[in-house]
Amino acid sequence: MKVEVNSTSLADAVAWATRALDNRPNNPILAGIKLETVDGLLQLSTFSLTMTARDRIEAGVDEDGTVVVRGKMLSDISRMLPGEKTYLATEGSRLRITSGKSTFSLQLMPVEEYPDLPQLPPLVGEVDAATFAQAVNQANVSVAPIDGPRPVLSCIRTQFVGNTVIMSSTDRFRLSRAMVEWEPADAEVDVSALIPGDRLRELAHSLDMHTTVKISFDPQNPKLVGFENGGRVSTLQLIEGEFPSVDRLYADEYPIHAVINRQDLLDAIKRMSLVTGQNESLRMTFTNEEVTLTAGNSEEAQANEILDVDLDGEDITLAFNPNYLQNGIAAISEPYVRMKMTTPIKPVEFDGQESKDSDESMQYRYLLVPMRIGN
Repeated sequence: MKVEVNSTSLADAVAWATRALDNRPNNPILAGIKLETVDGLLQLSTFSLTMTARDRIEAGVDEDGTVVVRGKMLSDISRMLPGEKTYLATEGSRLRITSGKSTFSLQLMPVEEYPDLPQLPPLVGEVDAATFAQAVNQANVSVAPIDGPRPVLSCIRTQFVGNTVIMSSTDRFRLSRAMVEWEPADAEVDVSALIPGDRLRELAHSLDMHTTVKISFDPQNPKLVGFENGGRVSTLQLIEGEFPSVDRLYADEYPIHAVINRQDLLDAIKRMSLVTGQNESLRMTFTNEEVTLTAGNSEEAQANEILDVDLDGEDITLAFNPNYLQNGIAAISEPYVRMKMTTPIKPVEFDGQESKDSDESMQYRYLLVPMRIGN
């Protein structure tokens, strides 16, 4: 191999591709990044047990070739290259990297041991990248840790139904659901996939927001889902299992509604959190067009704050985990929050709305189970 590439393009492509690598792969070859010349371009590929990534950058190819080197090492090097151009050339069992007056030499890994990247499943549809990324971030709020007792709770259930994509996650204490419109390849599509939440979040953060995301999935062989965006291709291994039946958690009727300025509420929650200890709740008491937030205990520190609200229904007092409360509200994009309540112990729904008097948006719905009063 002997190629010339733009140093910035190389650094960006390597950084993006190496996101897929595991920190401690069970096979040493999976710590590598594969570089190969394809149709006058330099293709960079990575492979892990849960994700693959592939990118291509423009290159001046003097000699075709394929090599594998340690991905993290190449990522660290490429970020620090001093010259505008970088030259990659194989010399025996090593890859020589030259930029400006700096030269590095990396040991080659056995190409024949590197696994082939999977083929993309059939295309199921296309969605605006910025819209998709926002929905992923909203749905990700309630994803449980990957090392939890139920792996299925670490996923985002993604349903492709007609011209709508519905993303849901739950850790049993809260439920996040985001809905976006898209362009399906088949207007009658009705399939779903359990996608690892952490990997989907990483992918959403790296998207080119000025273009679209093409999504590939085969319901007849539901092993992985593919994403194409800005010339970059990723596949994610799906989680096996049955997602909890969460639709029943939404109440048919909510007798109590309260509309609050979103930023005012967030700021107040952050101030109250300064005095909440571990496992302590934040109380919200709704009465007389006001909500009083109370936190802390008599032995250490206490705080309270009053906010104006538009209240429709009876007075009510609820207690919440302050972190769960803050995270869910922060994911709302509209300037106002509508809280919909039934009793102090049943899930509360949080929706956004554009103005104090408008209807709530159903594009993002956040359910949070209150804590027992006194906990």
